Amino acid sequence: MSLALSPDSVAVVTGGASGIGLAAAARFARLGLRVCIADLGEDRLARAASLLADAAPGGSAGIMTVVADVSRVEDVQRLEAAVRERFGGTDVLMNNAGVQPGSALFGPGENWERIIGVNLWGVVHGTRVFAPGMIARGRPGLIINTGSKQGITTPPGDPAYNVSKAGVKVFTEALEHELRNTPGCRITAHLLIPGFVFTPLTAQGRTEKPEAAWTPEQTVDFMMERLEAGDFYILCPDNDVSSALDERRILWAAGDIVENRPPLSRWHPDYAAAFKAFVEAGRDMHPQPAAASSRQP
Repeated sequence: MSLALSPDSVAVVTGGASGIGLAAAARFARLGLRVCIADLGEDRLARAASLLADAAPGGSAGIMTVVADVSRVEDVQRLEAAVRERFGGTDVLMNNAGVQPGSALFGPGENWERIIGVNLWGVVHGTRVFAPGMIARGRPGLIINTGSKQGITTPPGDPAYNVSKAGVKVFTEALEHELRNTPGCRITAHLLIPGFVFTPLTAQGRTEKPEAAWTPEQTVDFMMERLEAGDFYILCPDNDVSSALDERRILWAAGDIVENRPPLSRWHPDYAAAFKAFVEAGRDMHPQPAAASSRQP
């Protein structure tokens, strides 16, 4: 297990009142970490805190909550200060808060502002506010940013969400490069790329988990496994899409640039047969296991 995930460590999870964030916070709490969850809604946070206290070996003493809108840098600064005052600092930061109200290219501007404000600026604010202190502590640490496959293959239908998650990918790549080249830094960055996960964000009125979806707990199980392996890109499958299919979709998307195809050619009728053949050609390929990072946190 990563040294950062030890009982004397402190974890902060944004969007921690439900979904993947709550599942991750519960896992950290069970490992004995002191945990702070940040989200909107005092009632939601109180319910989540009760669940975390039940999971934590030390009960509620190691659990705290903060109401915060991560799109507002002052809220994130207040969050960091509160954690530092209560627990002495932060070792694990999971920038997970996200919204998906839907968007259209020429649709309401407020949807664009809210999506990019939370999904992208929330990650930027969280990292810029927390990381300097995490580095200065000199302890092993993790920064986990929740991205999306939609930020890589950018399917049509929700452009603001795609833009926000593409930004998270690029930002997190730059962050890991920066940390890797900072003398004495013991912090690593990781990009969590969930598959189809049944959460309040994806429920869309459904009350039962679709068969194709993973639970948040399954996603966190996979995340923990890949963190232990040292992966930067934590590309999660689900019950419908395998890792091999994800890889073919990502390679095809990159091929749009290399081969100068129309953008989003996967959804272009003129390329339907070519894409199908490309996926079929990959069915017999056996991807090599992801190499563990040589730099351990």
